[in-house]
Amino acid sequence: MTDYLIIAILLVALELAYFRLADKYNIIDKPNERSSHSAVILRGGGIIFLLGMWVWSAFFGFQYPWFLAAVTLAAGVSFADDVRSLPVSVRLVAQFVAMGLMLYQLDMMHVELWWMVALALIVCVGATNVINFMDGINGITAGYSLAVMVPLWAVNRERPFMEHSFLVVAILSLLVFAFFNFRNRGKAKCFAGDVGSIGIAFILLFAIGKLILQTQDVTWLILLLVYGVDGCLTICHRILLHENLGEAHRKHAFQLMANELGMSHPVVSLLYMALQLAVSFGFVRLCPNTTLAHWAYFVVAAVLLAVAYVLFKKKYYHLHEEYLASLRK
Repeated sequence: MTDYLIIAILLVALELAYFRLADKYNIIDKPNERSSHSAVILRGGGIIFLLGMWVWSAFFGFQYPWFLAAVTLAAGVSFADDVRSLPVSVRLVAQFVAMGLMLYQLDMMHVELWWMVALALIVCVGATNVINFMDGINGITAGYSLAVMVPLWAVNRERPFMEHSFLVVAILSLLVFAFFNFRNRGKAKCFAGDVGSIGIAFILLFAIGKLILQTQDVTWLILLLVYGVDGCLTICHRILLHENLGEAHRKHAFQLMANELGMSHPVVSLLYMALQLAVSFGFVRLCPNTTLAHWAYFVVAAVLLAVAYVLFKKKYYHLHEEYLASLRK
């Protein structure tokens, strides 16, 4: 317990030190017509997730060295992109190399499993970018990530699948960031930046990957289902609209809630957090521990969330079209 208190204090000190650095070197996020905020805010506060992994390693031993290298590479390149925009190709190459390092840490890099490795690389890099895309309003990255980490922490207490201290320090990092970010629009001290959203994506996927490999049950991806449904269906929607997927936008359901419907950022973030917690703990506590039951629960939950997303968009998307029309006047 004393170690965790020291780590928490150290993480706060590191975050405050980063704020001074970001302020000095003008690492800021300027709003534009696609943004869900209107004030100039420090960017890159999510670097605390990467720093948290280094602090954990220093305190508890470098138990996952290849993972640490992976998250450092991915988050480091993302931080460089936060400071000065990098080509998409550079970011993608870095993410695939980093994901390869993470899969090596998970002991998946075997020749006979080449097809599984290829599939895992594509799925995990895709999931990383969906998590990155979903970082659009105050509190959603911290809140949703906590909604994933807390069930992982609870499961790990009952049936250990990884070092418990890893999950605790990751949660402490999220709480430190949330203190400065989980606020209404215009009042956040910092944004996560790509360094934060990509960094926490690697941390979440690594922990879930450890759980999946130990249980041999891929349905544990349900811990990311709410983001998955919103992110994937929004991509499909943008493809139908013939939009450039690399351009910024405000078409996610949570963005419609925060912008067109005027809901406060913390309320929207808490809604996503509550949805994921309900889905996850329903899976952990209520679903029978059988393969059939797990898949049935996964499919039913995915369909219900997808239907809710489509109905919400059908009712309120016209407000976003009106907003876009106003920009063209």
